[in-house]
Amino acid sequence: MRKMLLLFSLVAIYSMAKGQSQLAAVDSLKKGIAIASTIEEKFELTGQLSRILMNVNPIEADNYGEGLIRMAEESRKRELMVKAQLVNGERFSYLAGKKENVNKAIVFYTAGLEMAKQNKLDVLTVSAYLLLSEIHRFVLDADKALTYCNQAYSYTGTIKSDSLTAKVHLEYGMVYMSRNEKLLALRNMMAGLRIAEELDNPYLLRAGYSRLSLFYGEIEDLDKSIDYQVKAQDVLARIKTGQTPYNRVQDLNRIGDLYSAKKNYEMSRFYYEKSLALADSLKFEPIKAIGYRGIVNNFMAAGEHKKALDYFNEHPQLKKFLETVGFSHFVDQSYGFIYTMLGNYDSAKYFYNKVSSFFENDVNTGNQYNYYYQLGILYKKTGEVDKSIDYFLKANVIADKTGSLEIMKTTAEMLDTLYQLKGDYRKAVYYGSLNYKYKDSLAKLGKEKDLLQVEAADEQQRQERIAKEKEEKRKKRDSIQYLAITIGIAALFILLVMMGMFKVSVNTIKAIGFFVFLMFFEFIFLLFKKNIYAFTKGEPWKDLLFMIGLAAVLLPLHHWLEHRVIKYLTSHNRLTKAGQHLKTRFLKRTKSNQE
Repeated sequence: MRKMLLLFSLVAIYSMAKGQSQLAAVDSLKKGIAIASTIEEKFELTGQLSRILMNVNPIEADNYGEGLIRMAEESRKRELMVKAQLVNGERFSYLAGKKENVNKAIVFYTAGLEMAKQNKLDVLTVSAYLLLSEIHRFVLDADKALTYCNQAYSYTGTIKSDSLTAKVHLEYGMVYMSRNEKLLALRNMMAGLRIAEELDNPYLLRAGYSRLSLFYGEIEDLDKSIDYQVKAQDVLARIKTGQTPYNRVQDLNRIGDLYSAKKNYEMSRFYYEKSLALADSLKFEPIKAIGYRGIVNNFMAAGEHKKALDYFNEHPQLKKFLETVGFSHFVDQSYGFIYTMLGNYDSAKYFYNKVSSFFENDVNTGNQYNYYYQLGILYKKTGEVDKSIDYFLKANVIADKTGSLEIMKTTAEMLDTLYQLKGDYRKAVYYGSLNYKYKDSLAKLGKEKDLLQVEAADEQQRQERIAKEKEEKRKKRDSIQYLAITIGIAALFILLVMMGMFKVSVNTIKAIGFFVFLMFFEFIFLLFKKNIYAFTKGEPWKDLLFMIGLAAVLLPLHHWLEHRVIKYLTSHNRLTKAGQHLKTRFLKRTKSNQE
């Protein structure tokens, strides 16, 4: 039943999570565009602005999106022309709750793909395939998504880009998850994460952790799902962009959603409130919409429908955001569902009738299914059995297309009950048999899910073991290298001292002495640099300050020590006598051995 809560949850999460929602950045980007000195810089800033505005002012976003295409065409640079198409497709994908936006995204992606292929821009070709896979996966067309993902993978052998290969594996994971092929999903996600770890790329690491969180949420291992979402949030400390604080708001809401799925409504509310507090500090109202959405859905899941209605009315920011992006119909649908659950059926019918044309014609498959399902529930509660059956039959057609056993079982169960109420026992038996068939299949999947959790744990342990072995090998290799360098430097110092004991030219001693001391002090720098991460956490300004301080100490010491040692070694009146003494003793010993 949770899947049938408020439909704006699907819309808001997708649009907010993907969009770059920084109101403060809008003015900054406009100023940047005005002073941009190169076409590439102006293009990049315009692309960012067109995407940001999709969550603020879609009409203005269209203007900048069209301007981006004109800019690329005027430049005649094929790479920019392809990117302009992909950027426009991406911004429409943010609002994929509408069928119109999905179609526009696909048209732009396809145009970009064809142009990239014609001009042999392989990296952009892969990006286009992955974007097409993602949008088809979102509208529940897993077969097409897999086809596009396969096409993307076919290029990875020739491009030889580890980061691109990681992205393909992560998308494969999501596609296989939508096809209920969970083990393949896990293996691809782990493969993508493994590459991300080897590259130590925080963006890829975050993507990997986020997808693993979704995977474990899908198999109902919610604690592990929360663990990975927290890891994804922690990686943000290494990503220093203007988007980072907004991503943190989204992460807090995602964790809240997971606690709500665990029925731990108190912890869920805690995270939603935490996200709202952070959003307040950012002074950007649209980002708060996902927090309000979470709290309303949380009340609905807990059966506190009156509290959900009161909260929805008392926080108009959510409704305002949905109206801004052209989704005011979802507000009315949400009212319809809340009033249904409160038993206020006349009000519920009013709101559902108000948006009937929109949901019949303009929304994607998932949203249309939920609309029919909710109306079926409404008319079942009012005792209008025939109308309820009509809507559940419509929902059933969509359920069959999705191939989701859970959805198919739910609609079959409802139709079985309704036909019994109507007295049509032949159809009741038919849908009852379908219900038990789907129930048996889900029971088998439940056993497979338990097995999958074991396999997932084994797979994760295997990956951790491999990673640990690699780390141990790396440490061992590094230790050997450090030891070899230490021995080498010690040997060079001994050689330098030996030179000072014999008649070697001053310039030779100075030249070798310079090299030996340079190596010695650079080795000290290397040791310090390797061990400062615990203090600086990789922040450039901290690294810079530490290295400046270290140089301020070691550089004068380097020059002073080198000068004193070289001066000492080139004082032949002292060292050549010692060398001559050693030479005389060696020659005497050799002579006595010969006798």
